[in-house]
Amino acid sequence: MTGRRSGGEAPTSLATKALTILASFTPERPRLTLSELARESGLALTTTHRVVGDLLAWGALERGSDGAYQIGLRLWETASLAPRGTPLREVALPYMEDLYEATHENVQLAVREDLEVVYVERLTGRGAVRVLTRVGGRFALHATGVGLVLLAHAPTDVQEEALAGPLRRWTDLTITDPARLRAVLAEVRRTGVAVSDRQVTVDALSVACPVHGRGDRVLAALSVVVHADTPVHAVRPAVQAAARGMSRALGAPSALRRPEGIRPRPSRPRSGRSGEEPPL
Repeated sequence: MTGRRSGGEAPTSLATKALTILASFTPERPRLTLSELARESGLALTTTHRVVGDLLAWGALERGSDGAYQIGLRLWETASLAPRGTPLREVALPYMEDLYEATHENVQLAVREDLEVVYVERLTGRGAVRVLTRVGGRFALHATGVGLVLLAHAPTDVQEEALAGPLRRWTDLTITDPARLRAVLAEVRRTGVAVSDRQVTVDALSVACPVHGRGDRVLAALSVVVHADTPVHAVRPAVQAAARGMSRALGAPSALRRPEGIRPRPSRPRSGRSGEEPPL
């Protein structure tokens, strides 16, 4: 993604210029020279030099010994304050670790930003199936398990905008028909589980559940991405339990209630005098 505007029009405000320069960095190109930053941002070289100097002084950028620039640690420190980033991740990590131990596959936590998924954490192992996602990366809503969960619980206007497309296809199984996708979203809301079966890569299947917060608002989505030949029922209960645990920790009223069909365990009878433990 570049900061260049249509028609070659350069941004006018200083803040926009600075953000445009920062947006020039991508996972594929994490280090850029001054001339590359000018070209990618669409700014004049002199303007780029001035703005980069300010970003460098503040710590948003760092400069290597070869003269190339990269994102600075100060920017990461500021970004870590985002409430849907580090704080959510800290609550979620113990449950994600439990889910990983149960599956030894990719465990992912994501939030929605406009019409995209943003991944805030991922755990994986050496034997886990290959995925196209990364922490801090973005992906379309309509193809991934977490994306289907987040889209199903998004406001109506967001759903309609997403369904209006275009809906990108990654494999032959990617759902790109709006009517079929609408039905899938309704099923996700009904069951509380989304399944993305080989929609992004032909060797992977994703099972995802919503993570609720106060007021039962869906804050995030949790998924496990497994090999495509793994039965859904083999991992679904673990994902549901982990998502429910996260939701409980985040204060979701529905997660604080006992699930239907589960009765409280009867207390063990005591023998002897009051306060004495029964004999083993």
